[in-house]
Amino acid sequence: MIEPGLYNYWIVVFLMMAGLYVVIARGNLVKKIVGLNVFQASVFLLYITMGKVDGGTAPILAEGFTTYSNPLPHVLILTAIVVGVATTALGLALVVRIQEAYGSIEEDELDEKDEQAEREVRP
Repeated sequence: MIEPGLYNYWIVVFLMMAGLYVVIARGNLVKKIVGLNVFQASVFLLYITMGKVDGGTAPILAEGFTTYSNPLPHVLILTAIVVGVATTALGLALVVRIQEAYGSIEEDELDEKDEQAEREVRP
């Protein structure tokens, strides 16, 4: 039986493996970007989970509080969210350009068109 305090880690592992599976197993480029976002979300949850301290408060000095939560993981996650949004935007922009150039966003069709173009160039 799983301990109640470990459910969040099991959720992180499940999301991480689901995101990794989508990136590896799917041929659609948009689905791969969604898989990367799921993987990123699992890492965010992992850091936020580790940053929480039972009974801890915000690190503001006051009388009566001796346990503080570390704010650094939360600050790092805010930065990671901004980077994640930027990489998602860049990835989707590249998918749009690939769609315009090749007429498809499926990996197998892109490989087929590249091989066909190579055969036409080399006689």
